[in-house]
Amino acid sequence: MAPFAREVLARASAQAHTLVLIIDQSQVNATHQMVMVSLRVGGRAVPLAWQVKNTQGAIGFAEQRAALDRVAALLPEGVRPVVMGDRFYGSPALIAWCQTQGWDWRLRLKQDLLVFEDGGESTLGECFARGEHRLSDIEVTEQRVRTHVAMVHEAGHPEPWIIALSQPPSVHRAFDYGLRWGIEAMFSDLKTRGFNLEDSQIARTDRLDRLVLVLALALHWAVSTGMWDAVENRTPVEKRLRVRNAGMSRAA
Repeated sequence: MAPFAREVLARASAQAHTLVLIIDQSQVNATHQMVMVSLRVGGRAVPLAWQVKNTQGAIGFAEQRAALDRVAALLPEGVRPVVMGDRFYGSPALIAWCQTQGWDWRLRLKQDLLVFEDGGESTLGECFARGEHRLSDIEVTEQRVRTHVAMVHEAGHPEPWIIALSQPPSVHRAFDYGLRWGIEAMFSDLKTRGFNLEDSQIARTDRLDRLVLVLALALHWAVSTGMWDAVENRTPVEKRLRVRNAGMSRAA
């Protein structure tokens, strides 16, 4: 997997201002779960590293860290990505790991997490209820890990997003968390909407891991081929838009 991951990371780092890495967990079959670290590409994501485990519950930080460590070893030198994860991943352990790596983060937090600020103790949900929607350099949980927090609640959504941030809090940075949804599209590609991974009858963890590798490589090939085709075989409308945009740039 490493050569493919290095290639996509190098290509993305040359084209994008910031690499978005997404961590999430998905059920492989009735007995196995998988934690995956992926790279956002366009509106979806491609796999970089994962851990398959025989469990029906949540995969712990040890397995998360193993996958993240592999991705860290594949990054081009000097690249500082941003890690995004849902509420299960908004943990002090992951925030501390990102700080050690010098990475940025956008991690959703649970409302009942403890907050320590100015000698007082509260929960994030209580802070939100009081109208404290941007918290700077606070300590969370008994581990007292320091982070910034921004909270946003869009109309029609059942609950707010409470996002741990590596930079000073703002509404704009909180909405960055929406980029995490690229991994949901990727899981659909691997499962119900594509390769039907969950229909596998494989029971051995090592064999499931190798099957995920095959599917990950197939997904890399499909995405890279689609990106190449989008550039080399534009539709007539896309070609006209490109010529028009080039003319406007020259005129400017």
